[in-house]
Amino acid sequence: MARKPKKERNAEQVVRQQRVREAARQKRRPSRDDIARMFLWQMIVGLQGNRSDARAVLDKMRDEIVEGLERQGFDVRQSEDVFEALVEKYNDRLFPFRPKWHLNPADGPSPP
Repeated sequence: MARKPKKERNAEQVVRQQRVREAARQKRRPSRDDIARMFLWQMIVGLQGNRSDARAVLDKMRDEIVEGLERQGFDVRQSEDVFEALVEKYNDRLFPFRPKWHLNPADGPSPP
């Protein structure tokens, strides 16, 4: 069987991906990025509130994350800046994420 043209394969992929996203939305299934954002926020907020060596631990975490990003090709200084901006943003310990209104039914739970 002959391979489909690239344009046709790409168009079919768009349709498949839309179905996958819609199914995830209906199931209220978080994405990998949703989990990663929540995990990083929990780590930063948890460290700041519970440890006397929080800055040292955050620095070590930053160094390890930046090292991984550098292996992917990201700029070290830019990666450090983004990490530190997140630490600063999360410093007030307030829940920083916008509600996912498409996931919250009228009678469903609200964010913390």
